Amino acid sequence: MNNSFFTPICTKLLVFVCCFSFAQKKTTEVNSQLFKLQIDSLMSLMTLEEKIGQTAMYSGGWDKTGPTISDHNRTYIREGNVGAMLNVYSAKATKNLQKIAVEETRLGIPLLFGYDVIHGHRTIFPINLGMAASWDLELIKQSARIAAEEASAEGIHWTFAPMVDIARDPRWGRISEGAGEDVYLGSQIAKAYVKGFQGDDLAANNTVLACAKHFAGYGAAQAGRDYHTVDIGTNELWNTYLPPFEATVNAGVATFMTAFNELNGIPASGNNFLFREVLRDTWDFKGFVVSDYTAINEMISHGFATNEKDAARLAMNAGIDMDMMGNVNKQYLKELITEEKVTKQTVDEACRKILETKFKLGLFDDPYRYSNATREKETIYKKEYLDAARKSAAAASVLLKNDNKTLPITPDKKIALLGPLAKDEESIIGNWAAAGDRTGKAVSIYEGLLEYVDKRNILYAKGCTIDSTEAGNFDQAIRIAKDADIILLAMGEHYHMSGEAASRTSIKLPGLQSEFIKKVAAEFPDKPIVLILMNGRPLDLSEEHLLVDAMLETWFPGTMGGAGIADILFGTYNPSAKLPVTFPRTIGQVPIYYNMKSTGRPITPSHPSEDYKSNYLDSPNTPLYTFGYGLSYTDFEYEVTANSTVLTPLSSIQVTAEITNTGDYDGEEIVQLYIHDKVRSTTPPVKELKGFQKVFIKKGESKKVIFTITTDDLKFYNQQLKQVAEPGEFEFFVGGNSELPYTHHFKLEEK
Repeated sequence: MNNSFFTPICTKLLVFVCCFSFAQKKTTEVNSQLFKLQIDSLMSLMTLEEKIGQTAMYSGGWDKTGPTISDHNRTYIREGNVGAMLNVYSAKATKNLQKIAVEETRLGIPLLFGYDVIHGHRTIFPINLGMAASWDLELIKQSARIAAEEASAEGIHWTFAPMVDIARDPRWGRISEGAGEDVYLGSQIAKAYVKGFQGDDLAANNTVLACAKHFAGYGAAQAGRDYHTVDIGTNELWNTYLPPFEATVNAGVATFMTAFNELNGIPASGNNFLFREVLRDTWDFKGFVVSDYTAINEMISHGFATNEKDAARLAMNAGIDMDMMGNVNKQYLKELITEEKVTKQTVDEACRKILETKFKLGLFDDPYRYSNATREKETIYKKEYLDAARKSAAAASVLLKNDNKTLPITPDKKIALLGPLAKDEESIIGNWAAAGDRTGKAVSIYEGLLEYVDKRNILYAKGCTIDSTEAGNFDQAIRIAKDADIILLAMGEHYHMSGEAASRTSIKLPGLQSEFIKKVAAEFPDKPIVLILMNGRPLDLSEEHLLVDAMLETWFPGTMGGAGIADILFGTYNPSAKLPVTFPRTIGQVPIYYNMKSTGRPITPSHPSEDYKSNYLDSPNTPLYTFGYGLSYTDFEYEVTANSTVLTPLSSIQVTAEITNTGDYDGEEIVQLYIHDKVRSTTPPVKELKGFQKVFIKKGESKKVIFTITTDDLKFYNQQLKQVAEPGEFEFFVGGNSELPYTHHFKLEEK
């Protein structure tokens, strides 16, 4: 224990802090009681200003030589008026600031350090939408665990992840940061991230606090425009947008973050319904809530708060415990208490929750436990972390098309590698890439190919840039490709084209990339052409999929992206990923998702152009690529049976799928169960994912996958917002994507 910690602390505080190590060894119940006693003791010594200070978060910065922090923020820390800092990392930087908080203040309360560790810290994994495409919960959990190891070694206590917003509009840039369009898949992935970040024991120094964001409805921004208005009906809110957040509460998530948007006319950062009624009263969440960056202040622009003082009142009374970068709590809470517009008890409750979190992390036991330069050096970029990132890049890549078995490639082929992302190391790690290295560590596609092919057999030309509207050097690329056996086109978005504040009205390939593909396809009609995509959202590939022989969606695959992609191209890894989000034929279909509801005038598949039906004049209703879709180098056949056609509240139905690998490669299949409630008291979706399993099957072999259907799988929020399973008729199927026909029926009976 660091003796310097106790210098500014009086004897009364010293007594309870020394109990902490003993408390760690006891049960959760005993720990809670000890934490309460310790916090009571500490808060009895705190001034109102110090309690308010715990509810304030400020930001550091970063320049070429390391982290920076303004003089006024240092002053705030010395005054004991800061609870947390963000955008400061490295063992040295965090320790230096922690020393100010612990050794130069009256009570020595340690700081929390937060950072956006979204899909990796130093070792960057595929973007979250890509990780979701793996449908591999253990792999996702491992990616978060590795991120926590690296981040905690650099002094970080807290990440602002996972983002669990359901997103169904590809124009919205932050679709890249979540798990896509489905409630069930999104909820399972949310739990995996929480468990990965937080581990089994928050007191361990290799864990970080997770943060469920953005509560709530942020993914439904109108027109796909970031920060825009959200208008969600009550039924949709409870059945679609809230369940992933509830899943994080059940997984033990430590913190929540507010959304930028309004919900039913009330900005989230002042929404009593969300944070008092739902989060606290209904779900019994015990952690603390932080605003998004200046989201409290932004209630003024929403037309909901009169001024910053009013915004501080609204947020604190709604249950927002910490103000991120708004500076409104520090400026106005004391005055608001004096005016009896905020109670002292409300501020005490916020302060208490923040202090309890710091106790749980062990920061009162040793405030420098995360800031260890030796561990930092030994931890970041470990070989096993890079190996996991490589595997994840392959596992996240979706094979969208593979005509005539174009892939995999044999190493004897002469390859033309063309396109703006062929040698890219900057965009390949994607947006929200934390402390990832964009200039040295990232493995490009070109570098990945060099593991399999002699440099002399890779013919490279850029051909065009990502977003330029001026003609690129098409002719040079065409000349080079003449000598190749196969053409690889590396195309997509720049990393800054997706993520926060990166909405697009077009979801086509930007710039002249499509024109370049047309030129190559026209010049070489008899040569196999493979389109390798890097992007942070579903794209409109309606033209491209007709021009190329194979398409591989790699998203932004991370630090080891080029190596993982090469593993797929050359057959070392048999692709198994499935889309977690629908790819439309055109932007005019948006929003489009697999589990939409039927209209009163649905089209029939055999007559898609009927008059006075819910269809388009210029496009099929169906997407280009549906949710759950993804190809393999091998083929799988299904035989599905069920042990009953009747379900009761006290029984279950066992569904057995025997899957046979009938192709030429060993491979993994993601087996998916979909159920349709045919009639209920609120209109049902046409289908809903209710289970999935990822199974490895050797060529020529069969394996059985078993799903158990219970009434829990059939529950939904009814008109009274009660979660119920209503008696009636259901149908289901098990298969490899969401567009397969129903094959089985069953009935739910009351008894």
